[in-house]
Amino acid sequence: MPHTSPGRPAAFFDLDKTVIAGSSSLALSKAFYADGLLTRAGALRGLYAQLGYLSFGADHDQTERMKERLARVSLGWDAARTEAVAAAAVDSHVRPVVYQEALDLIAAHQAAGEDVVVVSASSEAVVRPIGELLGADHVIATRPVVTDGRFTDQLEFYAYGPTKATAIRELARERGYDLATSHAYSDSVTDLPMLEAVGHPVAVNPDRALRRHAIAQGWHVRDFSRPVPVRPRRRPRALLAVAVGTVLLAAVVGRALRRAER
Repeated sequence: MPHTSPGRPAAFFDLDKTVIAGSSSLALSKAFYADGLLTRAGALRGLYAQLGYLSFGADHDQTERMKERLARVSLGWDAARTEAVAAAAVDSHVRPVVYQEALDLIAAHQAAGEDVVVVSASSEAVVRPIGELLGADHVIATRPVVTDGRFTDQLEFYAYGPTKATAIRELARERGYDLATSHAYSDSVTDLPMLEAVGHPVAVNPDRALRRHAIAQGWHVRDFSRPVPVRPRRRPRALLAVAVGTVLLAAVVGRALRRAER
């Protein structure tokens, strides 16, 4: 049953594949690489982890493996510099893949006087500037342990599964939200605790398991398909070349990393 608190409703949005068409970390990886934060090996590890999620979704074991790989990727990064690079890059790297349908919903909730909260397993250094781009009132995100201003491979808080719901309930108590009248939006069955924490759960672009559950529970199911077109379209031939190159790179990366892990 949803937790209730005597107050106004809020709207909680998962980020990847719900608000944006893909992965927030992957969208910003080019900027991290250009700035020198991300090495070639780190880029390959991150790409491998994210491709599995984007292609097949993420169950608990897959998400744990992805968490470990991505934590190793950012080990030693300067925390302030990471957030500065992300903040400078969100407009060009994230805005083009934000779903128009998500922007419309965010605007509608805020017009109704409701706070909007972005809830993501990505690092807070990535999620906070994206939340600002979206006009969100708050963010809930993974917080790596920072020592001497640099990320370690340990996490202070991992925003995944049940911990998302726990953080939502804590924020509701702090801000006076009534979760029984609040909305939550997500694409993944791993976010069931988050969806079940509110009175109005909505499955957005759901994976097969979440779609089945949502239909069985009588939840709303929405399919978003219109990323905001803010950059000029490439010529079809050039776009095809990029797509083919990406597929080939993914295949090469997958084989290389499987060999390395044996």
